[in-house]
Amino acid sequence: MLSQQQQLKYSRQIMINKVGEQGQIALTQATVLIIGIGGLGNPAALYLAAAGVGKLILVDGDNIETSNLPRQILFSEQDLNNNKADTASDKLQQQFPDCTIEVIDEMFDQELADYYLNDVDLVLDCTDNINSRYLINKLCVQSKTPLIIGAATGFDGQHLMVNPLDDNSACYHCLYPSSEKAPANNCQTAGILGPVLAIIAGMQALTAIKYITANKVPTNQLSLFDGLTNQWQQFNINQNSQCKICANKNDI
Repeated sequence: MLSQQQQLKYSRQIMINKVGEQGQIALTQATVLIIGIGGLGNPAALYLAAAGVGKLILVDGDNIETSNLPRQILFSEQDLNNNKADTASDKLQQQFPDCTIEVIDEMFDQELADYYLNDVDLVLDCTDNINSRYLINKLCVQSKTPLIIGAATGFDGQHLMVNPLDDNSACYHCLYPSSEKAPANNCQTAGILGPVLAIIAGMQALTAIKYITANKVPTNQLSLFDGLTNQWQQFNINQNSQCKICANKNDI
């Protein structure tokens, strides 16, 4: 049951037919793991905490640099050289005291996956490099943990939901079977605009909220955003029967 204060606080969400009180209760009981607390992880964490998600686990081993400030909106110059996950946790906890926040101030790896993935409802990949994306995809498929991937460079962004609980769901490796075919650019090599990250992170947060509240979330659909034309494109993708990551996930 929601408290009277929670009913008041989340009243504008509860009045949405496809959320309602049961959806809000589901949000308060959910645990979401966010990997990468940079340009995507900052707004995604803000929106999920604001929506009433009960627990966020923030993962990032990097420290805050001056070049981060134009797009990593939780941070200020006073936070320079501090760990991103620690700092984001402090800011979020002040604004959203009802949200339980756990910090992992190191990079995500197999050991952390073994410890955490079976206890979370959902993972958001907010990292900015292809090697991390492949690793997170693999570990989520192995643990059958739903995953929402976001990425952006320049004026462009992409968004993909991977749901290993769905036998027909393609994974990131199906889309890009090798690193040679995957987008190699990141914000350090191609630059990035903060609002583009905010749009992609907003889509990740929206997808997470829809999933947690038992609304339909499309899988096998890659969404691409062009910030120069303000246009979205959706592409249907298929699970690769030869994919070495997800083709035999029922046997893992």
